[in-house]
Amino acid sequence: MLKYIIKRLAQSILILLGVSLIIYVLIRCMPVDFVTQKLSSITTTGAETSQELIDAMLKQYGLDTNIFEGYISWLGKLLRLDFGNSFKYSIPVIDVIKDHMGVSFAVAAIATIFEFLIAIPLGVTAATHQYSLRDYIVTVLVMIGISLPSFFFGQLLKNIFAIQLEWFPASGLVDASKDLSGFALLMDQLWHLFIPILTVVILSIGGRMRMTRTNMLEVLNSDYIRTARAKGLKEKVVIYKHAFRNTMIPLVTSLAGLLPGLFSGAIITEQVFGLPGIGNVAFDAMLVADIPFIMGYNMFLALLSVIGVLLADLMYAVVDPRVKLG
Repeated sequence: MLKYIIKRLAQSILILLGVSLIIYVLIRCMPVDFVTQKLSSITTTGAETSQELIDAMLKQYGLDTNIFEGYISWLGKLLRLDFGNSFKYSIPVIDVIKDHMGVSFAVAAIATIFEFLIAIPLGVTAATHQYSLRDYIVTVLVMIGISLPSFFFGQLLKNIFAIQLEWFPASGLVDASKDLSGFALLMDQLWHLFIPILTVVILSIGGRMRMTRTNMLEVLNSDYIRTARAKGLKEKVVIYKHAFRNTMIPLVTSLAGLLPGLFSGAIITEQVFGLPGIGNVAFDAMLVADIPFIMGYNMFLALLSVIGVLLADLMYAVVDPRVKLG
């Protein structure tokens, strides 16, 4: 096991280096850069820009070198755990991530808990009652969750519950008209996050239910399940002890993307509801080609993805004793 973990960690370092190089090259190849956009905003005010000013700004933001030299410079800072300062926000990248990560993590974590609590039982009951009314209902929910775009469904819920019924706030994280603190502030934030979380949960349970139902049906048709039933075991024992454990193997695979998903932020949902989450911030940074923040944010997600895949591999040995990690 230890040898396997060390081997995977060594491979992960190479993967992260490759990911960082690809991301950096793509950013530097964008049609415009941060300095160009900043100079455009200056010229729109009627001010003139000289070549000396342009050269000084390019040097200030580290854009006066070619792509290879720029990447080596960024990588050298990364090895010293220096992610640099954000072009757009003028503060360290780490501080930007810390200031906005909490909102995105809260939405994703709560939504994920409800997603599993709802999707997995519904997927199991749909598989065990194939072609029944509940199976058709689950199928309809799956189609809704897969088909509806998040910006449309989020705006629909916002229009119904926030604008027409006025049950919940339409946007933002806190009520600016109130001076709240402590538990009252926490409840106000949860009240603002209710519709965004509901949007994420409804749109995400469809895929999880379909995966659970499909895998459960495949397992229920296996020979050992028929043998267990022939031995006279109770149906609940057959379903939840024998069948469901093998259904967990594909579910464990999906957990590889769960860890980065908790921190990546729901960009579109945060845009719709005006949440100051990391997804919204990353989108704004991408528009202005904020290289330090984009690199730091994406490398953080890449690291979480590598860790998630490693944890998923280790979980295989837990849910399936036949799996040997070497």
